[in-house]
Amino acid sequence: MDLNSRIFDRIRVRREAKEEEAGPGQPRCDFPGCAAAGLHRAPMGRLREGQYFCFCLDHVREYNAGYNYFTGMSAEDVALYQRDALTGHRPTWTMGALRGGRSFRADDGFDPAGEGPRFRAARSQPERPRLGAAALRALDTLGLDEGADADAVKARYKDLVKRLHPDANGGDRSNEDRLREIIRAYKYLSSARLR
Repeated sequence: MDLNSRIFDRIRVRREAKEEEAGPGQPRCDFPGCAAAGLHRAPMGRLREGQYFCFCLDHVREYNAGYNYFTGMSAEDVALYQRDALTGHRPTWTMGALRGGRSFRADDGFDPAGEGPRFRAARSQPERPRLGAAALRALDTLGLDEGADADAVKARYKDLVKRLHPDANGGDRSNEDRLREIIRAYKYLSSARLR
C-alpha cells in the first residue's frame, strides 16, 4: 500500500468544524461570554436529572472534564449509591425471606398467595397433564384408563408383550397385529412422556 498516493491525499477523515455564532432558532452557548451556537448538551448535575446546559464543542469538553456527579456527597453516601446501583436502585431482600421477617418454606404450610386450605390440599397432589385423543387411544390399546401413571403403563406393556410375542407362544403369529398396535401405542406414550 502506497501512502504517498494521490488517492490518499484527497481523503478527509473529518471536516474541519468552524465555530459559528448562534443563528436564529439555535440555542446559544450557556458558558458566560460565549456567543457560539450551543449544539451540545451537558447534564446540569445531581438532583436536576433531565435538565441540560447547551454548550459549544470547546466548552462542553471543558465542562465534561471537570464534571463529577458525586460532588457534595460524603464517602458513605457515594458507597451507598454505588451499592444500590447494583440492583438498579430497587428494593431487595434476602432470598427466602418476606417482609415482616417471615421466611417461606414449601413445607411450613404458609401460603404466600393467600389461598385457603382447600387450594393447598388440591395443590398437594401433582397435576396430571391433560391427555389428547391420541394418548387416550394409546392407553385404551394397552387396556388402561386415563388415570394410569408411568409405572402402570410400563408394567402393562411388559405383560402384554410377554403374552403376545410369537417366541412366548411357540411361534404362533396370530397375535402379531395386536402386538404391533401395542408397541406403537407404547412408543407414542413414551414420546409424549407418559410412560
